[in-house]
Amino acid sequence: MDRRSVQRRCEARLRTVLIPDPFEVGDFAAVISRRRRRQLTLLPKRTSLGPCGVWLALPDADYVFYEPHTSALHREHIVLHELGHLLFKHEPNEPMDDAVLGELFPTLDRDVVRRVLGRTTYTAVEEQEAEMVASLVRQVVEGRRLRAARIGGDQADPVLDRLHAALGSQRRGPS
Repeated sequence: MDRRSVQRRCEARLRTVLIPDPFEVGDFAAVISRRRRRQLTLLPKRTSLGPCGVWLALPDADYVFYEPHTSALHREHIVLHELGHLLFKHEPNEPMDDAVLGELFPTLDRDVVRRVLGRTTYTAVEEQEAEMVASLVRQVVEGRRLRAARIGGDQADPVLDRLHAALGSQRRGPS
């Protein structure tokens, strides 16, 4: 599936979901939780996988683990990516590494955890969808922020001011 097809599928799916305004990733996770009719818990957890996330679907609840030792924007993107898997109801198709299972559940028997969790990786298209969902949610949120700044008139935006200064242009007021 080409990138444009993936984007159209993700845009269509996101039109069926409320993206909270103002946006907080925990509030968006609550929207996904209600949609799935399952408890969803976001948990910071450092693993040997590096700065990424893991979604675990247990019989009665979903858990999204994310890397806590990265920037706030990256943490949010990691969680949004995992929420993209939930939104599309992806089914993982490869087993999770024993070392990672031990890191996530150090006090539980790995064989028991493996039987409960089943599989934990996805197809290339599923990864593209999850990544696209994360990016599209951020675009919606940033678009709202920029519209609010334009409507607000003279509100300063230090990031845009620095960008305009770096490019040698002057920032224009609202159109």
